[in-house]
Amino acid sequence: MTRAVVLFTSDLRLHDHPPLRAALAAAEEVVPLFVRDPAVHAAGFDAPNRGAFLADCLADLDASLRRRGGRLVLRGGPVAREVGAVAAESGATEVHMAAAVTGFGHRREERLRESLGAQGVVLHVHDTVVTAVAPGRVAPSGSDHYAVFTPYFRRWSAERLREVCPAPRAVPVPDGVRGEPLPPRPAPSLLSPGLPAGGEKAGRERFARWARSGMPAYEDRQDDLAGDATSRLSPFLHFGALSASELVQRARAQGGPGAEAFVRQLCWRDFHHQVLAARPEASARDYRTRHDRWRTGQEAAEDVAAWREGRTGYPVVDAAMRQLRHEGWMHNRARLLTASFLTKTLYVDWRIGARHFLALLVDGDIVNNQLNWQWVAGTGTDTRPHRVLNPVVQGRRFDPRGTYVRRWVPELRDVEDRFVHEPWRLPEDRRARLGYPAPVIDLSDGLARFRHARGRD
Repeated sequence: MTRAVVLFTSDLRLHDHPPLRAALAAAEEVVPLFVRDPAVHAAGFDAPNRGAFLADCLADLDASLRRRGGRLVLRGGPVAREVGAVAAESGATEVHMAAAVTGFGHRREERLRESLGAQGVVLHVHDTVVTAVAPGRVAPSGSDHYAVFTPYFRRWSAERLREVCPAPRAVPVPDGVRGEPLPPRPAPSLLSPGLPAGGEKAGRERFARWARSGMPAYEDRQDDLAGDATSRLSPFLHFGALSASELVQRARAQGGPGAEAFVRQLCWRDFHHQVLAARPEASARDYRTRHDRWRTGQEAAEDVAAWREGRTGYPVVDAAMRQLRHEGWMHNRARLLTASFLTKTLYVDWRIGARHFLALLVDGDIVNNQLNWQWVAGTGTDTRPHRVLNPVVQGRRFDPRGTYVRRWVPELRDVEDRFVHEPWRLPEDRRARLGYPAPVIDLSDGLARFRHARGRD
């Protein structure tokens, strides 16, 4: 009886899963395995919101496998040790897994390859499981990756994607392989109250609904803060409950400007993956332009606290930060303007903001979180590193009636539209009754400081 192990990592699904398909083709029985790695906890990657979503994904994956005659084997401990033990217990001669992108993932693959090789077990690493186009598959002449999105998008769009593979009808799992109970969700008190449910089933249902009702208008409505018209699929993509390759192909098959705009966003995700795969140090260090004059000290710390708590005095910034705390998610346009406010108006190190986002975002991952923060901060791949997003202008443009602001900042619920993004313009007696803070900084002062600091760097 031939056997293989499928190590699930950031690919918690059965549909369009090349490692599982390859293992089923090579062996008569497979062991679907997920390892709870203590190194993830030590690195601070297991924030409660993501822990809850992960628990949902694992429960859904196990249920799907059981409907096909199998089960998910869960183990806890160092990955190389546990994978080797499962291979030995089951008599497996092969292990299949998705290719990693981050330095953390690459080191895990190296340890696995070395330890499994010593056992005589072959490790097969499959690309295009996490991304639609594998990092490094397309590259400009003279470089190992694209540093600018538009030329990458052109090459990426011309790539032929692999065929989407269906979920298997049966997954035969050998008896006698020890597993641990599935993890529970963290205590509700640790979670954002509006956290969504995770899992492949929930993700596929969400995409099907949004493809019908949201995708056709996505090109026009993707930046509408109040309309909340984005797909909200990022958590499912982060955990691999949905396949990026499948989403690209289904969107292209549907067609239309909305589908094209959605595919472009999926390409942005692949773009960041190929950047970090080539420059893994960019998860912690400035990618392109180094800045060493970020504000520090007590005043900066107080500004950061106001930003985190949604009390900067700029309504659209505060609304976004309160949404993040409540839902563990934030609209993409809101992510851009809150990051710009911290790094350019307050002139605070992007790493401080990135850590706060990673502590709360259910879709928070090193690739997209860190590189998006660098893009906004002007240290990354943005070709206009000195652009500053004005929160008043952004609010008027993307939340013209103040609906988004009023949803998350109830202090301003009764403020007229013309004042909702500039409550400091209200008469003094009305401002005092609102209970809403004054701006932490005048925007013109923040802009002048930014330009002066960048001129010195």
